[in-house]
Amino acid sequence: MISRRKILACAAIGVIGSANQAFAKSSKPSPVERFDTDHDGTVDLAEAKKAATETFNKLDGDKDGTLDLKELGGRVSRKELAAADDHDKTLDKNEYLALVEQRFKAADADGDGTVNAAELGTPAGRALLRLLS
Repeated sequence: MISRRKILACAAIGVIGSANQAFAKSSKPSPVERFDTDHDGTVDLAEAKKAATETFNKLDGDKDGTLDLKELGGRVSRKELAAADDHDKTLDKNEYLALVEQRFKAADADGDGTVNAAELGTPAGRALLRLLS
């Protein structure tokens, strides 16, 4: 005869297994997984610019080819906007991508031309991620 303890143990294992499956399905991919199109475990500048281009296009709500401070939604400060733009108080796609490249280089602490999960976890990496997401 099966003991009550064994039945409870089996039930607990089943609940834990189901919870793990649900968690795995609901968890978001890491930043590296989201942007690493060649699946090498890192994000290179081309991958970052591809993601940034998609983000730029989504943020450009009025479809005028530029992003103003409101459309940028906190991704850059007023000071950063002033430094990156051509003095029209907006960023066009080339200016946005130049800022991405600047932030990418700052995040690439080891200078290998890629950023990994640890580098994306730094303040410079998080600043880059704000432009990619």
